[in-house]
Amino acid sequence: MERREFVRTAGAAATWTALSMSRVLGANDRLNVGLIGCGGRGSLDARLMRGKLDDLKALAPDSFRDGRPDPRLTNEPRGVEIAALCDVDQRRIDRAHAWAPHAKGYADFRKLLESKDVDAVILATPDHWHGSIAILTCEAGKDMYIEKPVMYSLREARFIRDAVRRNRRIVQIGTQHRSADHIARAAQIVQSGKIGPVYFVRVWNYRNQGNAAPSPDAPVPAGLDWDFWLGPAPGVPFNPDRLIYRNFMDYTNGVISDYGMHRFDSVHQIMGVDTPLTVASSWTHFRTGKVQGDLPDVHQATYEYPGFVLSYECNIVNSHGLGGRTPGMKYYGATGRNDRPHGMAFYGTEGALFVDRIGMEFYPADKEAMDEGKASPSRLEEFHMNEAEPTAMHTKNFVDFVRARKEPFANIDAGCRSTVVPLIGNIAAKTGQKLRWDAASESFADSKEANALLFREYRKPWDLVRFS
Repeated sequence: MERREFVRTAGAAATWTALSMSRVLGANDRLNVGLIGCGGRGSLDARLMRGKLDDLKALAPDSFRDGRPDPRLTNEPRGVEIAALCDVDQRRIDRAHAWAPHAKGYADFRKLLESKDVDAVILATPDHWHGSIAILTCEAGKDMYIEKPVMYSLREARFIRDAVRRNRRIVQIGTQHRSADHIARAAQIVQSGKIGPVYFVRVWNYRNQGNAAPSPDAPVPAGLDWDFWLGPAPGVPFNPDRLIYRNFMDYTNGVISDYGMHRFDSVHQIMGVDTPLTVASSWTHFRTGKVQGDLPDVHQATYEYPGFVLSYECNIVNSHGLGGRTPGMKYYGATGRNDRPHGMAFYGTEGALFVDRIGMEFYPADKEAMDEGKASPSRLEEFHMNEAEPTAMHTKNFVDFVRARKEPFANIDAGCRSTVVPLIGNIAAKTGQKLRWDAASESFADSKEANALLFREYRKPWDLVRFS
């Protein structure tokens, strides 16, 4: 599609948007959803969105704590139909037809967006496609659930937000923590001062990526449109390793974006902040060329926010993370006896609050170690708690917000702001500079070198929309 064709499409989309807005779905109306990107995560989102508890238990057993579902989930039909499937790999569409047999298959997402039978879209492609598809989805008058991160490049954020607002779309980001009750409770605890002022926050993501050697380039498999898969990313020969796209910086922004963004979004929610002021970052690539992918093996970034410092750390050669567990507690992503691979820690003057995707725990400060040996009389006592994994609830919330035409908790603004955090961390690592971020202009205040990295030019002919 050339740019002049996009202009024509955008004009036609105004009609689609008006038609869509005239149809406010009632509780019993069918919501027809199209899935763009039929990999594991997108397929899970689509199947959970239908909301059958029996399916949920099979697909997302962590949604059932101690054998019981999240009490907010019910077995009432949601009236959600997966009406369309789209992927550039026909093999993925074939697999998805096993659970959505009546869905129409598309090899080109633009054809799916032309369908008047689709009300909303799940966008679950590799990150480098998010900008174009998100904008074109809004222009086509479809509501949208976007798997995080929102965008691949910083400049894309403004154009995606503008498309959402111009077309009055209901858009929810796949930052599932926003649908977790314990995250909201953590925000209330911290912002009410119950753990005292918090001057330091820590976020960590650890995983063992493995040591598999790189595969050689190979012929493109039958059914895969490799050039379309690459789209706006640099053109390279087919290599089977690249289909695991989260291992390659051409299609993602590393663990700090993939795993870290969830936690940055929760830090924003819990601390009541929007954006960092400065960032300094360092990463290492000890194994590049020796293992599949090109992610940094170790990444550390330090962000200054108004009133506190956030330290982020990532390690992909060891999954232990923080380590140390409380008996009876479950921890997200834990595989061994003692590891705690992901989490957030909020260090207040009255104690430390540890939070992850499925629970939290609080450790009061030792009174004898405090100034004058006194603690606040309203200070919290030690506690430990687990909750159900929130993905199933998050998909339900999207359906409810679409039907009610209400702004989601995990809206486009919150999603863009939390995606900014990992992206500026990467740019700081690339430049080796401590950078000042200007949220108003969405650029760096004092670095031409950093501002040159706000956008990666799209490969032609896949420059389907303007970002200038």
